[in-house]
Amino acid sequence: MGRPFVLPDLGEGLTEAEIVAVLVREGEVIREDAPLLEVETDKARVEIPSPMGGRIEAIHVSPGETVKVGAALVTFADAAVGSAAAGAPDKSPAPATSRAPGAAPVAQRATPAAPPRSAPGPSPPVPSPVHSPPSQSPLADTSRAADGAPARPERVGPVPATPATRRLARELGVDLRAVRPTGPGGRVTDADVRAAGAPATGEPGPAAAPATRPPVATPLAPAPFQIPPLPRFEQWGPVERAPLSHLRRTIAERMTLSAAIVPHVTHFDRADITDLDALIRANLEAARARGVTLTLTSFLLKAAALTLAAHPSFNASLDAAAGELVLKRYHHLGVAVATERGLIVPVIRDVDRKPLLALAAELGALAQRVRDGKATLDDLRGGTFTITNIGALGGTGAIPIINYPEVAILGVARAREEPVVRGGQIVARLILPLTLTFDHRVADGADGARFAADLVRRLEHPDQLLLEL
Repeated sequence: MGRPFVLPDLGEGLTEAEIVAVLVREGEVIREDAPLLEVETDKARVEIPSPMGGRIEAIHVSPGETVKVGAALVTFADAAVGSAAAGAPDKSPAPATSRAPGAAPVAQRATPAAPPRSAPGPSPPVPSPVHSPPSQSPLADTSRAADGAPARPERVGPVPATPATRRLARELGVDLRAVRPTGPGGRVTDADVRAAGAPATGEPGPAAAPATRPPVATPLAPAPFQIPPLPRFEQWGPVERAPLSHLRRTIAERMTLSAAIVPHVTHFDRADITDLDALIRANLEAARARGVTLTLTSFLLKAAALTLAAHPSFNASLDAAAGELVLKRYHHLGVAVATERGLIVPVIRDVDRKPLLALAAELGALAQRVRDGKATLDDLRGGTFTITNIGALGGTGAIPIINYPEVAILGVARAREEPVVRGGQIVARLILPLTLTFDHRVADGADGARFAADLVRRLEHPDQLLLEL
């Protein structure tokens, strides 16, 4: 029987992708992790690697088609036959693949064989090297044997998991075959691996959260609403219809979701960045000699990360179903980048731990990858807070929409010289307009004012930012 491979969970709430290219042919024998398809999401164009080696039995998608997460992409031939075939060009079945009825299939890698499904009598317990006790997580108790004991997952052939999940399993020392999957199509997710790698203490631990939660209607999350139909505009005059791109459709969906679910509130403030601008200009050539372009955005990133560490409720996500605030102890900041395809938000990780020159270099390289369409999914997910700087385009301010499921976003407009009273004298100072938009469910106006004041203080003392590691 063939084994289908479905579009995996792409993370960050992505639910679909457009097929750009199919990189294999029916009947072709490929190896595990070989390029399978090229897809485009609302964030990037990426290659999807093959989760296993074997012969492609059928291809279910074509370029230009939009598919949902969980939809079948290709079907591999029988796992046992495919695994043997992947090792040699000869497509004829190798003798090693033949087996007696009831015997365990040949796995692609040397691992202990799973017990026969139809073996009579009770099987002796087989300890899993790192698998958590089933009592630690409700997810591990979803399947039980007739005697009430937790049923051990049985796998044949390669385990469906993304390369990132496989790498995480190696880092945690988790055997993927011992992990009970919760992802679409039986795929093992990062959350499954972390749950399996949790230390066994003998005490009931916190339940492992599922990779995704179904939509719920609670006081914190309103029920879905119906969009009324549009009138026939043709009755008043000629019209033209232009199809939305895949990226624009997804942006529309995500912005509508954020605006509908999150009660936005915006705090306005201004920072005197005269000294910061002078510091940037004074060090521009020295930084350029090191191959780094020093910009205001790199200072904004550093100042925002340090401010988030002092105000952790803005570096969080609200779990409406559980009624909990998820406080993130890492600071991965997204920066909105305008491209020909639309607005894309790449993420710089651990901003609070990196010096300014390193941030500036990473920001420049990351923004260029995004504009060239070469950003990977890892470049574009995991953000905890977003900065959108429209200063290069002009304007006196803007109220951005929160990048759900984050709880806050910082908007930055163009800095302008303005008359300011200092020491009893009217002088020209460079003033930067700032707008902090945040989720009113997790923070009040006073919290937003304190956050903005702390951020302004850091921007107005740039020498302190340079000393931060």
